[in-house]
Amino acid sequence: MNETPTLASAPLHRHYSLVTLRSIMATWRERIRFRRELEQKLKDDPHLIADIGLTKRQFEAEIAKPFWQGPMPPLKAGAAMTPDRQFPPAAVVCRHLESTSSEDRIPLAAMAGIIATVSVFAVAQGLTYPLLSFILERQGTTPDLIGLSAAMTPLGFIVSAPLVPALARRVGGARLAILCSLLAALTLAAIAWMQGVWAWMPLRFLLGFFANPLYVISETWLMSITPAPRRGRILGLYSSIVSGGFAIGPLSLGLTGTEGWPPFLIGISAFLLCGLIVLAVVPRLPTMPQEGEAISVGGFFARAPLLLFAVFTAAAFEQTLLSLLAVYGAALGSAEARIASLIACFIAGNAVLQILLGGMAEQLGSTRTLLFCALASLAGCLLLPSIFDSWLVWPLVFVWGGVSFGIYTVSLIRLGERFTGQALVAGNAAFAVVWGIGGIVGSPATGLAMQMIGHQGLPSSLGFLCCVLAVCLMAERRRP
Repeated sequence: MNETPTLASAPLHRHYSLVTLRSIMATWRERIRFRRELEQKLKDDPHLIADIGLTKRQFEAEIAKPFWQGPMPPLKAGAAMTPDRQFPPAAVVCRHLESTSSEDRIPLAAMAGIIATVSVFAVAQGLTYPLLSFILERQGTTPDLIGLSAAMTPLGFIVSAPLVPALARRVGGARLAILCSLLAALTLAAIAWMQGVWAWMPLRFLLGFFANPLYVISETWLMSITPAPRRGRILGLYSSIVSGGFAIGPLSLGLTGTEGWPPFLIGISAFLLCGLIVLAVVPRLPTMPQEGEAISVGGFFARAPLLLFAVFTAAAFEQTLLSLLAVYGAALGSAEARIASLIACFIAGNAVLQILLGGMAEQLGSTRTLLFCALASLAGCLLLPSIFDSWLVWPLVFVWGGVSFGIYTVSLIRLGERFTGQALVAGNAAFAVVWGIGGIVGSPATGLAMQMIGHQGLPSSLGFLCCVLAVCLMAERRRP
């Protein structure tokens, strides 16, 4: 009985003879792209190795070959197979060669529009936090009420997130994004007009309620149009630009001050500009994914609990450090100007390093990069007490800002690798829920720890969170 040839054992030239002249003349760049595409798919889902008839050792041997001896392009879902059930027929190969370059091409207009929309929105949202806190402080509002008022926005994120998948299916992603931009602008105008802590409570809740769908929709759009081989760098670029937008918001207060309508007009204009950008790129935007079974946000928690815990860790880490590093520094006798500069350094690392981490996720895989970010964040927690008063704290805080927010960026990359269709929309909405919970829970819990054990409760609490995440990631990697 003749043994069925496999990708590792069959002579490649016998199958290349089936391919038309056009496929034979394919460029070396296309061959390398095929190799990387197959390698990435099999890294993301090891079970595919068995599906195409390869052992892990055979697959690694194929990957190690020179590109001119590389495996044939991987089949798309549903493509026909030749009788040996290992190689695509010539027509399939040729069709793949013709379409690969177009599939890997990034729709730049849509991508630029999506990132610009969220970045401008981030400027407006980043502006509101310090602006409203300054106004409430001038009015003599107690710190606990100021904190409660600030918590209304992430609470709006949490409440609106479960509604986003159904609303996006019913209304459409572009319409929902434009509507939310307009409603956010009207809400900020109402905040500027009413000027009172109790009136601001429901309004800040509405601000978060209207802001969240725009983030969920934009991230879903971005992952839908991003080619898998470039997803890490593009999502890293997205995170960097959005972080920069959050940083620009507070800086704009230096130009407008915190009194009267001028600072509010910047935020209102930014919200309206978001709607205009979406309107301008509507013809180039993808439709919201409809394929796959509809899944609720609650149902997604059971599918990716560790991924959601990583998002919780990133949110709690960022919000806690931004709100309590000043308390930590004051306990060690550090000047306010130095603490403010350290916070700015943390935000700078947050914005600058995401592209690097995205590229790292492409090369090493998202799981390894996520583990690296968790371990690096843990190392920062361990080093902070001993070097806080030395110059080494500056590079530490810079890298700390990058790797701690990198936990979220790489989680977003992992989400795009593992899920598609309606599950991707539900996953983005679940990310928003968990981010809001992390922002609300992280600071009070760490503040309680600092009250119980002193100022070292800050690095201890954050280090514990990163340690739990790292242990869970290592356990997942060892799971068969």
